[in-house]
Amino acid sequence: MHARATLLEIDTMRIGVDDAAALFDRDVLPGLTEQEDYAGAIVLATPDGKGLILTLWDSEDAAADPAGFASGELDRFATLFRSPPGREYYRVVSFDLPRVPA
Repeated sequence: MHARATLLEIDTMRIGVDDAAALFDRDVLPGLTEQEDYAGAIVLATPDGKGLILTLWDSEDAAADPAGFASGELDRFATLFRSPPGREYYRVVSFDLPRVPA
């Protein structure tokens, strides 16, 4: 499994953190889930707008965004960021996520 980490900072004068998260869920996540080898996402945020989007992929190639989906989405929402987002790639070597309560 592989991961793509996108580090960003929301301009909280333009949009609140909760509204940005709702925008991600509504406008980005549906298309993201349709990408080949997509395996999941975790979105983290601080109250002051710093964020991390960690997407999980079944292949290294898919994590590298060959279709340009992630780059296109970042470009589409560029006016909401304080500075251009950064991106790094990792091989997932271990993880343990809590189970969602029934």
